[in-house]
Amino acid sequence: MGGQLALALGKSRRALWTVGLLSALLNILMLSGSFYMMLVYDSVIPSKSEQTLFALFAMISVIYVFQGLFDMLRGRMLADIGARMDRDIGTQLQKAMTNITLRLGRKPEAGADAMRDFDQIRNYVSGPGPGNLMDLPWIILYFALLTLLHIWLGVATLVGAIILIGLTLYADRKTRAPTESLARHASKRAAMLSEQQRHVEMIHAMGMEGRLWLRWNHNNNAYLAAAARLSRTAGLLGMSSRVFRMFLQSAVLTVGALLVLDNKATGGIIFASSIISSRALAPIDQLLGNWRGLATARSAWNRLEKLFAAAPAAALTTTELPPPAASLSVEKLAIVPPGAQRPVIQNIHFRLSAGDAAIVMGPSAAGKSTLARALANIWQPALGSISLDGASLAQWDSDRLGVHIGYLPQSVELLTGTIAENIARFAEPHDSAAVIAAAKAAGVHDMIVAMPQGYDSFIGVEGANLSGGQRQRIGLARALYGDPFLVVLDEPNSNLDAQGEAALDRAIQGVRDRGGIALVVAHRAGAVARCNFALMLKDGAQVAFGPTEEIFARARAAAPGQAQVVATGNRN
Repeated sequence: MGGQLALALGKSRRALWTVGLLSALLNILMLSGSFYMMLVYDSVIPSKSEQTLFALFAMISVIYVFQGLFDMLRGRMLADIGARMDRDIGTQLQKAMTNITLRLGRKPEAGADAMRDFDQIRNYVSGPGPGNLMDLPWIILYFALLTLLHIWLGVATLVGAIILIGLTLYADRKTRAPTESLARHASKRAAMLSEQQRHVEMIHAMGMEGRLWLRWNHNNNAYLAAAARLSRTAGLLGMSSRVFRMFLQSAVLTVGALLVLDNKATGGIIFASSIISSRALAPIDQLLGNWRGLATARSAWNRLEKLFAAAPAAALTTTELPPPAASLSVEKLAIVPPGAQRPVIQNIHFRLSAGDAAIVMGPSAAGKSTLARALANIWQPALGSISLDGASLAQWDSDRLGVHIGYLPQSVELLTGTIAENIARFAEPHDSAAVIAAAKAAGVHDMIVAMPQGYDSFIGVEGANLSGGQRQRIGLARALYGDPFLVVLDEPNSNLDAQGEAALDRAIQGVRDRGGIALVVAHRAGAVARCNFALMLKDGAQVAFGPTEEIFARARAAAPGQAQVVATGNRN
């Protein structure tokens, strides 16, 4: 991530150089006020020349206009750099979170945490922080000018700068741990609240609200304590910096007054040195004032760096393979789910050809759903391979491969939008004819058009406006959208009535008739009728594979009632 963030920032290298140039001009123009003050006191007042005063005032007014213009341009350019980073990194971040969730089992809430981290980085880049950092080197110029006015003025300001730099380093040490603690508690608090909202009905029905509120409140108190510690530390440091800066300004005035009393400086130098010293210390003071933002952005940068390092980059596929049309081959397949240490299934091997349909049977924890996820390219093989027309799934770009795969998971996951958008997999614009064809193939067209808005009906968050059976049948239509070659259905009849079972039966036969391949995980025997192959799993191992009648006959011979495992087996 560090490399990708740096690369994204590097694309704005010319803009950053321009911001640096604007910072240089701004710091040079910042000297104009002190020189104006010195000239007024040392030249205009002694000479009593109004023409000189008005000329100087006109010059300083023009300088202030350019100073404001340059400051505005610097702010706009930093905002543009932040927006460009967002465009460059936003998509990569989403892909990385998808990758790390699928490969490492990271919770979905981590995606929101990562996006918040990136927002903090972008907001810092777009704000005054980078300008403050670019102002720091110009402190040397101010020290040089003060030293030219008098060595003791430079020494006094240098001592003050050293003290402020010490405060900055102390701030870094004192705020690092509270910042990390605050981020951890904020993430945990948001995750707990999100989980409770997702399961609010179950929590309410079972009287768990009070106990979960106490649990959330305990973590929230820890979050508030961490926020208070960070706020107190940052506030104390900011107050110390401001007070010391005012003290130092008065100290420089005192040194200048002593020099005037000793006839070693003029009255104008007193005021000019006070303004210059104040400007010299301003970047350090501003850095301390904005330290919380800098510390938060740095912590976010480090977390995203670790996230991208943990997310293996997807292999680049520049050659687009032809649509699969002949076969599905599984060779010596072993799958280790994300977060697990041992394979759930291993040594799975079978082959299906165009027009075939296979039913996957087995008791609970046999590995049926794990196999379904692997065939749908969700979980990657630890050993062995899955191939379409002889090409392993790894040779495909995931978006291109997804067009040729239809997948219906156990828990139907519809997204917020309309029925048509969900069936069309949110293609823009979607093919209305293909949407209707998929709905008819799933036997759900009549049900959809009976709704007030038909295909444009809004389904609510995660399909909340639909029944379980409606969600499952719309999910089946989505799996069939675009006539994918491989259709993987994980317990598609779990929420279906007799009419839905008949529609599922016709859908499987439809896949076979058009030359596709269907693989069905089922715990009820209704789906067997249209499947010409059967795969039996037990404890993650392949027990048998072959024509359905042959497998069932073998099971009946081995143990009466064994052939009904598909009717009695539980989900896994």
